[in-house]
Amino acid sequence: MIDFQGQVAIVTGGSGGIGQAIVRGLARYGARVLVGYHSSDSAAYDVVTAAQAIGSDAVALAVDVREPDSGTVLVTAALERWGQLDILINCAGVADYGPLREMSSERWRQTIQTNLTGMYHTCRAALRPMMQQRYGRIVNLAALYGVSGFPGQADFAAAAGGIIGLTRSLAREAAPWQITVNAVAPGMIETDLITVIPQAIQQWSAGIIALRRLGKPEEVAAAVLFLASPVASYITGQTLMVDGGWTMA
Repeated sequence: MIDFQGQVAIVTGGSGGIGQAIVRGLARYGARVLVGYHSSDSAAYDVVTAAQAIGSDAVALAVDVREPDSGTVLVTAALERWGQLDILINCAGVADYGPLREMSSERWRQTIQTNLTGMYHTCRAALRPMMQQRYGRIVNLAALYGVSGFPGQADFAAAAGGIIGLTRSLAREAAPWQITVNAVAPGMIETDLITVIPQAIQQWSAGIIALRRLGKPEEVAAAVLFLASPVASYITGQTLMVDGGWTMA
């Protein structure tokens, strides 16, 4: 049974579609949650209010995960408020669409810095308090494209592939302290991130998915919550595909 009573979680990208679903799920099962977000003040306020409405002690903090001190800022805030950190869920990400031959170096840099380097910043900061308490759950949001690739999103796919490699390496490093590190790789999910993909490509994608539909943020959140929970104590270094059967195609 999933139960986060007495636990503290940080969720980066907590104002996004998947991030909000994760925050609500953590709150529903009793966690205290620090919602990290970049610029969506109203969305962050809404998800914190929703979490508080179901009894969670939840707060939001604006950070830019591309900044080297962002992880330290988030972890310090959690420790100062609650004195512990049990769960880190890295959900911050950006996406765009267009072929590599037309991709600017700035777009490439921004995607890698946000989606991959930002994860390095938060993971690095979270490790010390988790090691001290000899417990921790880190769940990184990757993407199906890190395994399959996808036209028009080479930068997004490259970052996702890096996340999977980071997850596996960190899982080996952190295991002696009973810290598990896993990744969830969503496929085509109904969030703002897929609005950059042309409608015709979305329709084609839905046609090759075994379940013949796009996924919902709550379906991704369910996988994240499982891996972040105490019941997943013997799972580490894994990437769980939440793609409706895309990778079977």
